[in-house]
Amino acid sequence: MRHQFKLDPEELEYFELVNRAVLSNPFSAERDRIDKEIAGRLPGNDRVEQIDAAIREVSSRLRLLRRKGRLDVSRYAGADRRILERSLAFDVFYRYVDDLDKLIQDQIGQGEKSLVVEFANDMLHDMQVGGISPPAAVRYLEYSFQFRRAYFFIFRGLVGCSPGMRRLRERLWNNVFTMDMDIYARHLRNRMEDFSTLILGETGTGKGTVAAAIGQSGFIPFNRDTSCFAESFTRSFIELNLSQFPETLIESELFGHRKGAFTGATYNHEGIFSRCSRHGAIFLDEIGEVSQPIQIKLLKVLEERQFSPVGSHDMLRFKGRVIAATNRPLEDIVRHNILREDFLYRMCSDVIIVPPLRQRIAEDPRELEDLLAHTVARIIGRPSDDLTRLAREIIATDLSPDYRWPGNVRELAQCIRQILLNRTYQSIHQGVTDDASSLSEEKKIRLDLDARGLLQQHCHRLYREFGTYGEVARRTRLDRRTVKKYILSWEDRQ
Repeated sequence: MRHQFKLDPEELEYFELVNRAVLSNPFSAERDRIDKEIAGRLPGNDRVEQIDAAIREVSSRLRLLRRKGRLDVSRYAGADRRILERSLAFDVFYRYVDDLDKLIQDQIGQGEKSLVVEFANDMLHDMQVGGISPPAAVRYLEYSFQFRRAYFFIFRGLVGCSPGMRRLRERLWNNVFTMDMDIYARHLRNRMEDFSTLILGETGTGKGTVAAAIGQSGFIPFNRDTSCFAESFTRSFIELNLSQFPETLIESELFGHRKGAFTGATYNHEGIFSRCSRHGAIFLDEIGEVSQPIQIKLLKVLEERQFSPVGSHDMLRFKGRVIAATNRPLEDIVRHNILREDFLYRMCSDVIIVPPLRQRIAEDPRELEDLLAHTVARIIGRPSDDLTRLAREIIATDLSPDYRWPGNVRELAQCIRQILLNRTYQSIHQGVTDDASSLSEEKKIRLDLDARGLLQQHCHRLYREFGTYGEVARRTRLDRRTVKKYILSWEDRQ
């Protein structure tokens, strides 16, 4: 029997700290504190410098163990083995972090075909040479790719330094991995489909970006024989805006239909539940606009994981995760019974609220600068300090200091496009406020109402009373999409 090693008290204390870093949320204040301790409490508060220092210190300590002939995880037992194994995985992860980032970017460019992971054998070897078993090394590779994807989509997709955005990023990480990574790894990595998520937020706040960050960050197993992950994460997220379809077609878009199921059904059609992969998630936007009969069928899918296409008695199985969103406040949803109580409870394994832009800027004025730089880079394909400065100057000139950005980040993007075209920004919201500033609220509402404006106002009042586009369409005998357009147009006038 080979001699067994033990970590001495100082080593155990240090690598236990690394173990806590592995299990912690990278967007949390706790992780900030841990990184500083790992790095040796170096002076300064720069987050990137602290992380880099922590990585170097962990690597240095592991090299010291190797020089002493004691870096063989298989020769430790109990807590020592678990802690040292995760510390080694931490070190290897950061050695290959650039390769993981490149794989993510390449996979986005490639699309649905899963790419060969060219560095996989080297990364697995570096773990196994330290005594990590081959199956455990594969699992750490899978987690490494998942961690980096989640970080990529949460950090790069959701820009902002305000407390509200920091809380949002932390909450999203927990939604993917839970608050306890150890519990996730041992019990939940293949069971997250049971945790449905409801995203709330005003129109234009970025609910779709939040949903995509969750949907593209799920666990995907690695196939050692092909050196590929089981599927591309680019096909693991499918979205459907429920308000785009008339009531008669929503069921078909969700569950699919068989040829001949109804007039015009000339071929079989796969719905979103059929198209979702076993490692994926579907995003149902504007969930508050579906009728109660559809909600009942969605509830059955959530509870039994089964559904039938329209015109078929076949029971198909759904293996993915459900994410839904609405721009209605939760209190309105409950007060007006917009969603059935049983369906709402089943959807709310987690409720994530996306903060409006006005709140983000009020919390930290630097938020606007960060978003300007990010949006300019996204529009033109690269960063530009000059164009960011131009946008900032024109916004300061053309908008009041307390402008509330009612269209949120979507409006900000359109603002920048208008500035790039015309070197000016005329907000429809600011125009109404300035031109009618001396009028009473009632007069503002009635300002220049034509026949279409009256219809928009009527639809909006019905929407506030009954809560869904479908019910307004039924009462006004208008098409559902027309109703939605009228309601949103009226809201834009306010």
